[in-house]
Amino acid sequence: MPDPELTARFAAELARLWPGEGRIGLAVSGGPDSLALLLLAQVAFPGRIAAATVDHGLRPEAAAEAAMVARLCRQLGVPHATLKVKVGAGNLQSRARAARYAALADWMERDRIAALLTAHHADDQAETLLLRLGRASGVAGLAGVRARGLVAGTRLPLLRPLLGWRRSELAGVVAAAGIEPVQDPSNIDDRFDRARIRKAIAGAEWLDVPALAASAANLADADVALDWAAAREWQECVSQAPMGLIYRPQAPRAVALRVIARIVRELDGEEPRGGAAARLFDSLLARQPASIGKLAARAGPDGWTFTKAPQRRG
Repeated sequence: MPDPELTARFAAELARLWPGEGRIGLAVSGGPDSLALLLLAQVAFPGRIAAATVDHGLRPEAAAEAAMVARLCRQLGVPHATLKVKVGAGNLQSRARAARYAALADWMERDRIAALLTAHHADDQAETLLLRLGRASGVAGLAGVRARGLVAGTRLPLLRPLLGWRRSELAGVVAAAGIEPVQDPSNIDDRFDRARIRKAIAGAEWLDVPALAASAANLADADVALDWAAAREWQECVSQAPMGLIYRPQAPRAVALRVIARIVRELDGEEPRGGAAARLFDSLLARQPASIGKLAARAGPDGWTFTKAPQRRG
């Protein structure tokens, strides 16, 4: 049983994020972070939780790991489901994540789960922030994950009550319970950027991980503010044109880029890649015609016009 003070801390944070009364679903992989989530939630909310483990079929050990979580849940009296998914071709991490959350959403609907909890913590936030700083990410990328969100494609709450916890604290909860967690070999594989960042943080005592995580949270607030401003800019400055949309920019560049990205999604059905929106913004500001995806854009006296580019024949 986890320390009562830790349990109370966990319960208070979840109550702050979500005061709902329904059943609580946990995504539990078998690693130390998600096992700590399971142990804390089982004590804090007895009889209200259920757990699910997603088997992506990408590693031969995955089935055995899911079975381990199922056994532990039986011992704790927690309902458990193993969700097997198939990951399509393409960006493996992105496809796996999409398949995982789609399976969890189906499970929640089927078992009448009101909210989903995941075990993201402060070290995850710090690692993500440093990784994305090295890739020149914008505000949205630097923000990391939010404490509250929605399960992709649904209106179901997605909650992360451990964002203020350190990885070492969660490992301590599992060790105190005498449970041997699953260890994902990719976490220590130097071929992966995150594994290298994790080792670098561990060897840099001068780095303040909670402060980095707090910075990611502040950037998340800024990201929400930019979304709000972009929605207002869209309402006031974007209108229908004979063959597409016309945008009369009034807001600063960071807001205008989000409006341009939305225009591309509306007309082209695709998300702009990389710095494409920024390059197009700079071209239009210089009153030079430009293209993005399947769209042509031109600066005119009445604003920036976006239309479908004519298809080439032959």
